[in-house]
Amino acid sequence: MNISIIETSSLGDRSYLVDHDGVAVVIDPQRDIDRVLELATDRDVTITHVLETHVHNDYVTGGLELARTVGAQYVVPAGDDVAYDRRPAHDGDVVEAGAMRFEVLHTPGHTHHHVSYALRVGGDSPSAVFTGGSMLHGTTGRTDLISAEDTEELTHAQFHSVRRLAAELPDEAEVYPTHGFGSFCSATPATGDSSTIGAARQDNPALTSDESTYVADLIAGLSAYPAYYAHMGVINAAGPSPVDLTTPEPVDPAELRQRIDAGEWVVDLRTRTAFAAGHLAGTFGFELSGSFVTYLGWLYRWGAPLTLIADDHTAIDDARRELVRIGIDDVRGAAVGPIDDLSAGRPLRSYRVSDFAELAGSPLPAEATLLDVRQSHEFAKRSVPGAVNIPLHELLAHLGEIPLGEVWVHCGSGYRASIAASILDGPDRTVVLVDDAFATAVDLGLAA
Repeated sequence: MNISIIETSSLGDRSYLVDHDGVAVVIDPQRDIDRVLELATDRDVTITHVLETHVHNDYVTGGLELARTVGAQYVVPAGDDVAYDRRPAHDGDVVEAGAMRFEVLHTPGHTHHHVSYALRVGGDSPSAVFTGGSMLHGTTGRTDLISAEDTEELTHAQFHSVRRLAAELPDEAEVYPTHGFGSFCSATPATGDSSTIGAARQDNPALTSDESTYVADLIAGLSAYPAYYAHMGVINAAGPSPVDLTTPEPVDPAELRQRIDAGEWVVDLRTRTAFAAGHLAGTFGFELSGSFVTYLGWLYRWGAPLTLIADDHTAIDDARRELVRIGIDDVRGAAVGPIDDLSAGRPLRSYRVSDFAELAGSPLPAEATLLDVRQSHEFAKRSVPGAVNIPLHELLAHLGEIPLGEVWVHCGSGYRASIAASILDGPDRTVVLVDDAFATAVDLGLAA
């Protein structure tokens, strides 16, 4: 038997292809199913089943399209109200695929109807369990994505679900979660890339704490999650449309300027320093890196037409793939090439890039603003005295509260600050991007 991991690091998720003797099963596939199909071809296997642990809140599933494409049986938790035919997975059911047996365990917590799949081959004891958003590596899935009213109930359920997995599975069984590799679906940051039931007994809070402590700690530690999550469950329950990864239509400089002037979302994918050195007024800078799609999806006005700017077509295609994973399909076009060539004759805007060493060596003028766009729980833990905290995901709603004039903006790494700087940039502000790790501020004695 072979378990292949299909990593989607930008969303902090993993999908799995499990095969044995030419038969394969896929668990929790992302929307861009070409990766799964290519892997199945490489493995020379036939996909007979596609299993979902839950209706996902952080990405658009590729399960329905994959099952239809390869003629596989689509298995979805029985309690979920979906608008398409599927095999409902009830607690105690067994999904048989050749010699592989996937036993369904109802593990509510991340959602009400969440299930896990314990894998046996032949008559052997379970060798692996696919836990979705239940038992993660060193943590558990968050429990507040359904509603505030359901959070406490689901947190208690999550505690018992993890305990059930530990009680019913052997210590040597490998644990394969979907979330927990940087996903906001994780209640707290996960630890490590692999784990077993035995290891979970030592480091999973649902197994090392009593129920009341676990529930109180998890709820107290919950922080904000991306706004686009509100749309994912709806899309997944209705049945996502087939994925479209075609390159967006080219946009010339004149049309690009018209879209900017009309207030449309025009996103520049170049590096944060390249954007700072020269960009088109009215565009947003979202460097195409590991955090790109999470933060664009968080701030994006859902349903708005989107135009992309990049140095080359490879970046456009990569961004397109990232965007369809969270259901942003309406990319109206792309402009590619040197930024000077895309300016339609208008002057470029720019702002300065600095670091914490400069702040430490030369205090800001009294009239300047230091803006910290980290989340509120990060700010509460440690901050630079005098900094104003407006988390990045709240910035667009609070622009009027930020003074005009000189604004220095920082975050934990420079990435969120670079997005904020692009939003703040304008003729009435002198923006300075602090492109530095907050740990440097701590080391320099700036943060208290």
